[in-house]
Amino acid sequence: MDHYRHLLQDAPVASNQDTAPFFGFIGAAAALVFSCMGAAYGTAKSGVGIASMGVMRPELVMKSIVPVVMAGVLGIYGLIIAVIISTGVNPASYKLYDGFAHLASGLSCGLAGLAAGMAIGIVGDAGVRANAQQPKLFVGMILILIFAEALALYGLIVGIILSSKAGASAAATPAAH
Repeated sequence: MDHYRHLLQDAPVASNQDTAPFFGFIGAAAALVFSCMGAAYGTAKSGVGIASMGVMRPELVMKSIVPVVMAGVLGIYGLIIAVIISTGVNPASYKLYDGFAHLASGLSCGLAGLAAGMAIGIVGDAGVRANAQQPKLFVGMILILIFAEALALYGLIVGIILSSKAGASAAATPAAH
């Protein structure tokens, strides 16, 4: 190990400013990836219920598309936060605080989207099957889906607030001369 010590001593050390954009871009990726995972799960799980229900009641298929549409919106939430974060990463003036704010923003939106997608998928699957047997359940299913979608909306709102915190460290600290 001692004969490699000179390699470590001569190696350049990355500063916080060099690594800060990494966290920002990971936040953007997390927002999009986790939200799309939720959207995909919600779409697939609800789609299975629609296909199963459509065998016996094909006239209800178009009415039962609502959970699939609501699941698809989750991916849009992640896309919005990913774009906000990625446009805010400026390597020349980006600080570690900014990177952590963007990471938290992306994780809050992405993981909320994933949880909402799982809820939409489960409710959508069971709801469209139940609606085929008892049409009075449709309004109840829609209300449950709205509350599940709201979880992702909360993550989007918190993601926007956290993303707006990035850049605040530059405004709060005076420029060094």
